[in-house]
Amino acid sequence: MEIKIGELEPGKYNAITDVPGVGVGHSTIIRGEGPLKVGEGPVRVGVTAIVPKRDSIFEEKVKAAVYAYNAFGKATGLLQAMHMGVIETPILLTDTLSTWRVADFLIDYMYEELDVRTPSINPVVAETNGSYLNDSFGRHIKKEHVYEALRKAYSPSGTGYVEEGNVGGGTPMSGFEFKGGIGTSSRVTDYFSLGVLVQLNFGKREDLRIDGVPVGKELSKIGPKGEYNKGSVIVVVATDLDLTSRQLWKVAKRAILGIARTGSYGGVYSGDFVIAFSTSERSTPFSHGARRGSLTRKKIEEGYLDLVFRATVEATEEAILNALFMAETMVGRDYHVRIAIPLDRVKEIMSRYGRV
Repeated sequence: MEIKIGELEPGKYNAITDVPGVGVGHSTIIRGEGPLKVGEGPVRVGVTAIVPKRDSIFEEKVKAAVYAYNAFGKATGLLQAMHMGVIETPILLTDTLSTWRVADFLIDYMYEELDVRTPSINPVVAETNGSYLNDSFGRHIKKEHVYEALRKAYSPSGTGYVEEGNVGGGTPMSGFEFKGGIGTSSRVTDYFSLGVLVQLNFGKREDLRIDGVPVGKELSKIGPKGEYNKGSVIVVVATDLDLTSRQLWKVAKRAILGIARTGSYGGVYSGDFVIAFSTSERSTPFSHGARRGSLTRKKIEEGYLDLVFRATVEATEEAILNALFMAETMVGRDYHVRIAIPLDRVKEIMSRYGRV
C-alpha cells in the first residue's frame, strides 16, 4: 500500500538509520500466556537502543535537546540533557516500570563495554506504559537484554534496516486501540538527512487520521478494542546537520505537529517526550564563508530550518503510521488483545479518498 506522507523524499531505508552514524538495536521478550502472575508473566516487553556511533559517546558528546510536551512520564537523564544541551549515552526505550533497571544496566554497559571511567554519568532512558499486555510490575528486563539491544545498535548491521512493530521497547504498546510499537521514517535532502524513530502507545480509535483521512471513524466498530489506552509517545529525532542545542529544541517541538496530524491532542496523563540530536556530519548553509558565514550572520539567518521543520513533521507522522502498519495482533496478560490495524480496510478507505 503506497501512501505518500508529505512532499519530501525518504532515505534508502526510510529509517532513522538514514542519518549517517546512527544505529538501532532491539531486544524483545515474549514469554507465557494466561492470567497475570506478577513476577512470572505473561511477559511482553523489550528494549530499543538508538546510538550515535562514536568511539566514545561519553567523550564525544552529541549536541541534543529535549522537548517535554506532556511530562507524565518516568524518563531518566532528560533534565541534564536539557540543561547542558548534550547527551553522553545511547538513548534507550522500554516499558514503564523497567525504566530504572534499564538505566542501571546502561551505566554498566558504559563502564564494561565502552570503558568509561567517571564518577558521574547521565543515562538517557524513556518509556511508555505497556501494562495492558505486559506484566509491567514484574520488571522482567535483565542486563543481557539491554546489552543485546546495544550490541546490535553498535554493530555494522545496526546501520540500515530497522525492525518495526512488536519489537524492542514497542513490544507491548498500543496505537489508537490497535497494536502499536516501534516505527521509523526519514527525509533526505541535498544538504541534510533527518530521521525519526517513535515508540507509539497512544490514541483513541475514532481519532486516527491517515494523511488527513478520518480512517479511525470508519474503523471504530472493529473489535475487540479493549481498554482505552490514553497512552504516550516517545520521539527520537536525529539529523546530520550541525545544529545548536537551541536549534535542535526548535526542531524537537515540530515533532509534536507530526503527532497531532495522526489524531493526537495530548492527554493529561500522556508522557510525550521528544529527544533530538545531531551527529554534526554536515555544516549549515551559513557555517562557512566570509560575511555570510560570520557568527552574527549565522545566528540571524535560520530560514534554512523551515525545511528541517517540514522534514521533522513529515517523518514523525509517517513513523507513527509505520508503527501501526507493521505491528501484528498480540495476546497478552489476562488474555488482553490488541489487534493489528486491518490494512485491507485502510487501503479501501484511502482509495475512496483518492490517497492510494
